[in-house]
Amino acid sequence: MPSKKGCKMEILEKLKHLEANVLLLKEIKSSITLDDLIHNKRYEWEVRYGLFESIQIVIDIACKISSYYNLGNPKSYKECIELLMKHRYLTEPLAKRLIGMVGLRNLLIHEYVAVDDRKLYMFLDYLDDFISFGEEISKNL
Repeated sequence: MPSKKGCKMEILEKLKHLEANVLLLKEIKSSITLDDLIHNKRYEWEVRYGLFESIQIVIDIACKISSYYNLGNPKSYKECIELLMKHRYLTEPLAKRLIGMVGLRNLLIHEYVAVDDRKLYMFLDYLDDFISFGEEISKNL
């Protein structure tokens, strides 16, 4: 098992990657419209992949903290985030929004054909939740 310092460094690296993703997604959001996303598969793919990878980073960090600090035995990604909330690594409102994102991640990976482009575009309005996640995790490590 890595040292506490090693675990923290790994998490901080993942948070930097998440921050870079958010900046790119914000740039995409500011340069395209919903109509652009609907009619241009490249934009749709960029948003899908950017959101998927960002959500996966949140999941990876949540599960790593849950495991490393023995917060419990989560049986799902959702439970990893719930454990962070229970142990006050995350506030309840943010944790609940992130749990909703886990649902989006599952749709993106398993039901990618069925995702409504309008809903996908709407998720770009919640990019600050990723930033808040990074802030709350950094503060509580």
